[in-house]
Amino acid sequence: MKTSTLRNAISIALLVAAGGASDWAAAQDTTTEASAQGAVSTVDTPANKQPKKAASKTAVPAVTNLEATTVTGTRIRGGSTPSPVITIGSEQMQDEGFTDLGEVIRSLPQNFSGGQNPGVLSGNLAGAGNANQNLTGGSSLNLRGLGADATLTLLDGRRMAYGGFTQAVDISAIPVAAVERIEIVPDGASAIYGSDAVGGVGNVILKRDYDGVTVGTRYGEATDGGLITREYDITAGTTWRSGGLIATYKDESVDPVYSSQRSYTTQLVNPTTLYPGSDLHSGLLSVHQSLGDSAELRLDALRTARDQLFLYNNSGINSRAAPDTTTTLVSPSLEIWLPNDWTLSLAATSGWDEHHEYLVQTVVASGVAAITDACYCNESRSYELGAEGPLFALPGGDARLAAGIGYRENTFRDVDHVNTVDTFRGSEGARFAYAEFNLPLIGPDQQVRGVQRLEVTAAVRGEDYSTFGGVTTPKLGVIYGPSPDFTLKASWGKSFKAPTLFEQDYAQNAYLFSPRSFGGVGYPADATVLVLDGGNRQLKPERASTQSASLAFHPESVRELEAELSWFRIDYHDRVIQPIANSSQALNNAIYAPYVDLAPTPQAQAQVIASAQSLYDFAGAPYDPSKVAAIIYTQYANTAQQRIQGIDLSGSYRLELGQGALILRGSTSWLDSTQQTLPTAPAYALSGTLFNPPKVSGRLGTDWKRGGFTASLFANYRSGVINRIDSVKSASFTTFDAALRYSVGKRDDAWSGMEFALSLDNALDRHPPLYRVVSPRYVAPYDSTNYSAIGRFLSLSVSKHW
Repeated sequence: MKTSTLRNAISIALLVAAGGASDWAAAQDTTTEASAQGAVSTVDTPANKQPKKAASKTAVPAVTNLEATTVTGTRIRGGSTPSPVITIGSEQMQDEGFTDLGEVIRSLPQNFSGGQNPGVLSGNLAGAGNANQNLTGGSSLNLRGLGADATLTLLDGRRMAYGGFTQAVDISAIPVAAVERIEIVPDGASAIYGSDAVGGVGNVILKRDYDGVTVGTRYGEATDGGLITREYDITAGTTWRSGGLIATYKDESVDPVYSSQRSYTTQLVNPTTLYPGSDLHSGLLSVHQSLGDSAELRLDALRTARDQLFLYNNSGINSRAAPDTTTTLVSPSLEIWLPNDWTLSLAATSGWDEHHEYLVQTVVASGVAAITDACYCNESRSYELGAEGPLFALPGGDARLAAGIGYRENTFRDVDHVNTVDTFRGSEGARFAYAEFNLPLIGPDQQVRGVQRLEVTAAVRGEDYSTFGGVTTPKLGVIYGPSPDFTLKASWGKSFKAPTLFEQDYAQNAYLFSPRSFGGVGYPADATVLVLDGGNRQLKPERASTQSASLAFHPESVRELEAELSWFRIDYHDRVIQPIANSSQALNNAIYAPYVDLAPTPQAQAQVIASAQSLYDFAGAPYDPSKVAAIIYTQYANTAQQRIQGIDLSGSYRLELGQGALILRGSTSWLDSTQQTLPTAPAYALSGTLFNPPKVSGRLGTDWKRGGFTASLFANYRSGVINRIDSVKSASFTTFDAALRYSVGKRDDAWSGMEFALSLDNALDRHPPLYRVVSPRYVAPYDSTNYSAIGRFLSLSVSKHW
């Protein structure tokens, strides 16, 4: 971004902080009834259903109501976003038996369970690429399968620290007991939030008001063996007239699932883990305190420590990994309420994520062991000053502006503790400025025929990076309600993502291998291949054009019914990828041909070796340029294009049944994504193929409530995926989850405040669909990014509240 542009944005932010032209009014909570009940998807409440603003020009809200309404996808206080919003409340999480936010996001059809997730097999033995493996043991949002680094994760609107080397954010580090709801916008949001929000944004909103103490325990295990889970947690909170706090702590231990415990993986070298063992300690503190009647100070603090255990074997080498990951976040903020309904906000966030990798690799034949002791250390800092308020009156309400400036810095270190050196260190700073407008052109009071509501939104954000320069991203939207029963929304925008520091700074090395390691057949016995792997300092920022349109149905005559149909499209350019995700197919899969040189000249080989820090020989023979049959380029690169489009359908309906209530809720997503690595190369499918999102995903079920009793039953569906090597499509995967919960409520005896919950995941014990693998002794024959090896899992929880 040009210096003049940033200076102008700063001037705007300072000017709007001085005030606006509209009367001061209390903040409005526009959350719909369905959102409060934890509906899968929410829509904006029609204007005639929303509470009206206070009529008094001098009205002052109670001190404890200073918080502005949080609406993910917009910075306008109490505003509307032209993008669809998925909301899952704490009550729904409890009713459906979710015990951490990782389980919540993996249940969403719009989210791909690949990337960084504990069920994804580590070591990348199956060829799913660096982006798809469990490193930290955490769970990351991965909307549309674009990668965990292309979905932005926020805690109360603040960025969390990246984890590992894939720039994932561990959403499961946030204790679910402290969560009020999670809101997800599956649409580009870089104009609002900056880099990473290409696939969308997820915002975890914490509880503000919690009174009392709750102590709970949970025990569970997989009926096929493994994953014995022991959990203990305590949550405490209190409120006072001018503020409140909530604190929670969780201790959880999980036993591994071994390949010998599943009938379809007994061929793997023993011992091999399909799901890691882990020990988790997680704590969170959130405090808010008003300062008089015009300001509020808030502090969110989080710390999570997780240890893991992996065991696997590859080509005669036994590996034992015992990594530990520590995540820390401290985020203070100050909200100041100015005259004329303006607010000024100041916020700072510091985050750390340290992943210590302890790995012992032992050659079975000789017993020789190699030890890795390294740290992937991430640190982030951000500072932001923002202002929001009305500008002028329009027929449908006040035109409002949100504007701000800030600075963000990320640092990544790869530390080799064995040799006591930093393998590499990278840092990146970005100055940013943004402005967002909301223009309510028509409201219900105008009584315009065929137009119940018409709003136009616009946002623009500029970021100036220390590594590659400036990026400007706009977003435009419209919200149209032809009647109280329907809402149409549409948006268009630009999004971007900065290359990760690992992708830029990871050391380039050259390797000499046998062609067999890359799927080569028919080569001479002494033939070799030369591989160039590592980072790429020439990477450009990723850019995308995003579009979405949705139709929401919320009939006045049936207030318990809500449904929404959405269409989306993302045209992604210069996407940074690992061009050969599955190295075992580099010489036999046509999609990797642009990155394989089958006629390497001595000059080309010399250039590869000169650009590498080191040359490692794994071919068992000295390097001979005349014996090199191919050069394989696996370092990170910008691709020509990815195109992602699809349709989402969601809905909920509440039906009163005597003294109880039945809630039907469901969501499904159809996804079509393709990739073109070079402009001259043909595009090929991503969705519906191995280690990529399925074409169709869905979740449908019901909750039944009566008094303190709740029962739920949900079906989860994922269509099969195609193995490109043999063009065989796997079977689809359908599982059923059930949960029972009983809350005793307040009584005059020892049972008061007791709650019991029983949950059953994959009730029919469905095994994952299998595919044919090249190395059956080392690779699990199922797609761990889409399907789980846990099988049927039963757990019992007991808690008491005082």
